[in-house]
Amino acid sequence: MIRKITDPEELDVSLLCQSWRGRNIYAYYKAYGLDYDFCEFYQVGAAGILLRFNSTVLTMNTDPGEIADLALLLRMMQPFRIESDLVGELCEFLPEYMPLHRTTFQLQPGEENLLQAQEAEACIDFNPDLEQVYQILQAGFPHLQDYALWLTDTSHRCRHGISHVLTYKNSTTASMLFDIENHVLIGQVATRPEARGLGHARMFLRWLAGWLAQLDKTAVLYALDIRRSFYQEIGFVPVAEEFVLEHCEPEKNNTIIMKGLLGNA
Repeated sequence: MIRKITDPEELDVSLLCQSWRGRNIYAYYKAYGLDYDFCEFYQVGAAGILLRFNSTVLTMNTDPGEIADLALLLRMMQPFRIESDLVGELCEFLPEYMPLHRTTFQLQPGEENLLQAQEAEACIDFNPDLEQVYQILQAGFPHLQDYALWLTDTSHRCRHGISHVLTYKNSTTASMLFDIENHVLIGQVATRPEARGLGHARMFLRWLAGWLAQLDKTAVLYALDIRRSFYQEIGFVPVAEEFVLEHCEPEKNNTIIMKGLLGNA
């Protein structure tokens, strides 16, 4: 059985805070609560939880016995991306979706000396102009088309202390999508085309890893296979692997613009 959650007491926060996907779901609850029709929470079976945020769905702790009902709900929602602990089972019910392999990398501080760290930090904008950030992101996320929707979500999350956007030399950007109990998810990593190949992203991310480590925070980011080697070269450590589902016919989904906004590099 699947039912919409309307009472905050129905969200098991202790359960959510045990996994990265759960923390992500909890971060959206902290940002938006239960009052928005584009950000909905459902209980799936006895203890499963589902979040629908625009065109992305996340599920966790789902009983495989609920797979048929879950697939039916997903067919009705028609999200662009599905992140779930039951991706393998869902593939049999949702042939219109394609599985993509994704690696979770833990950020590890490099061996930069104090002077290098200081020089890098001098180039960090801790409160960048979001219009400039959006221009950087467009090059890395070609499906990110609606500026107003992106700005509304990003500024809302930043105002509520959920997210924090940074830029480096006004050419590379990354976001702390959430910080839940000192567990930080990094996402929306991109560099302007004209600045690629200059080492900006490498230096920025190494500085970010060291900065977060000094704050005693554990940070991860998600990378599809096309970016896996880059993060390995930086020295980040793969800690988990999974598949996510993406719709094979995105042109039929008019909310595809939110692709990538849940932390995918």
